[in-house]
Amino acid sequence: MTQLKLMALRHSAFYSPYLMTMAGGHLKQAGFDVSYQLQTPDNLVRDRILDGSCHVSQSAVAASFAEFNRNPADPQPVRHFAQINSRDGFFIASRQPCSDFNWQNLTGKTILVDHFFQPLAMFRYALHKQQIDESTLTIINAGDVKQIDNAFRAGQGDFVHQQGPAPQQLEADGLAHVVASVGDVIGPLAFSSLCAHHDWLSTDMASAFFAVYQQALQQCNQESAQSLAHQLQAYGFLTEIDSAVLTSTIATYQALGCWKHQGHIETAEFATLLEVFTHSGLIEKRPSYEQLIALPG
Repeated sequence: MTQLKLMALRHSAFYSPYLMTMAGGHLKQAGFDVSYQLQTPDNLVRDRILDGSCHVSQSAVAASFAEFNRNPADPQPVRHFAQINSRDGFFIASRQPCSDFNWQNLTGKTILVDHFFQPLAMFRYALHKQQIDESTLTIINAGDVKQIDNAFRAGQGDFVHQQGPAPQQLEADGLAHVVASVGDVIGPLAFSSLCAHHDWLSTDMASAFFAVYQQALQQCNQESAQSLAHQLQAYGFLTEIDSAVLTSTIATYQALGCWKHQGHIETAEFATLLEVFTHSGLIEKRPSYEQLIALPG
């Protein structure tokens, strides 16, 4: 069997199409023997791709902006070649019931916001789209995803901004009410992706992997959320999440349209991503599509 080394930045139901390449048996059926690991502070995805010890990783196109800004004239060895999600996957949850929520309800309130570079840029752009002055909110940086969740559970904040299934779990625990989707406000864009070394993308192995990924993506669009949740947890993914909550979260992402694409990163969605990051002042020079994106084969 062909050895295939996979990585990811973080785990979430949001990345189900990538996880289902493994949990759905697609890679095994295609003759791949897979190893899989998460990034840690001393084991970075970019380093592993550059030294050849990782073939493919879950990432985000925006993750390449910082390196591009440092060296805009240099060819980028790490390229994004497939789309996982074409929507932001973060939600706003309210501590109090809010059946008629409007984004203006955030004005004057305290909200715990994920300050990782992309979620924060998207949240700020959503406020912009809703014509809300950021200074009218009290935005708290409580730390990483676990610290944000713990802080809200401890009583801090009127609202919280999290990726699924964290807010859905809060709702199931009777601590919050999911009231809005950032993805609904912003619409289609190049959000999470798969990346690899540019040289590897010209190989037959890369083409074979992409074909398998498209199969898993199609499964995530066509199969029931309950079935997908069962397969993911049976494989060992996301077992810490209540199965009903995981099912609900996957169904929400299906309905949001996160996975309704053919696996390619579209130029129009790349342009929207640039607009989001330009608004937040997080890119100095705007890369072209061809500088960060490459197709397998």
